[in-house]
Amino acid sequence: MTSGGSSIVEWRTDIDGGQVSTCPGERAVYAIGDVHGRYDLAKALLSAIVADIRTLPDEADPLIVFLGDYVDRGPQSADVLSMLVWMMRHAPCETTFLKGNHEAMLLAFLDAPREAGAWLRFGGEATLRSYGVEIGDDEVAEDRYEALRDTFMDRLPSSHLEALRQLPTSLICGDYVFVHAGLRPGISLARQSDDDRLWIRRDFLAAEHAFEKTVVHGHTWDSQDPVVTQTRIGIDTGAYRTGVLTALRLVGSTQAFLQARATDEITVVSLQDSSDR
Repeated sequence: MTSGGSSIVEWRTDIDGGQVSTCPGERAVYAIGDVHGRYDLAKALLSAIVADIRTLPDEADPLIVFLGDYVDRGPQSADVLSMLVWMMRHAPCETTFLKGNHEAMLLAFLDAPREAGAWLRFGGEATLRSYGVEIGDDEVAEDRYEALRDTFMDRLPSSHLEALRQLPTSLICGDYVFVHAGLRPGISLARQSDDDRLWIRRDFLAAEHAFEKTVVHGHTWDSQDPVVTQTRIGIDTGAYRTGVLTALRLVGSTQAFLQARATDEITVVSLQDSSDR
């Protein structure tokens, strides 16, 4: 789907839950999957989350957690990072923005463009275009990497760069741990590496034993449906390609999913209490 048109936002009530995990007290936690340059979907999803927060009791103490991969592939990475910076400064509730592997690749390209030029082939060109950097239609030659990096640095606001450099790689809340990609099986939470939190895939997805906490992650998708198992909840639904961006709401021991979908219809927000699941 393209980024044009409007979005419809709706609760998903047809997904079976995994193991029973809880957030502390009555706290409401909203985790948002990989945005990948889809500012249109992120804006619609956040509007619905804010509306839902207004219905919660004061003791809900809401927390919004983004799981990383704000940039690349989709057409609006610059707008997404502007949103991130604004929320860091002005969000009416606590927010945490985790680092994804695509933010790591972007930063590596800024530091060493010749060594990290592969970023361009993994969606980085779309990010450069969103900042007004001319790429052309042909594959970018290696001898252009440094010049593109310099132009990008000229266009990249210092607030965006500062935000990217300060992103953490994990967050623990109650019985949940939030990361971008996953965790290394057999390794305690305290000994997990940033590399695994950002990049792991096969070993994590194949793990059958429970981790210390239920893992909420992005990074891997194969459809527009979130994945719930006994050990993990995956909420990357391929927004840049499917036109579906997913959030997970956790309150006490309840789990509910909220999705923004690209559509040419008028924007509609359909809310349903997760206790009805």
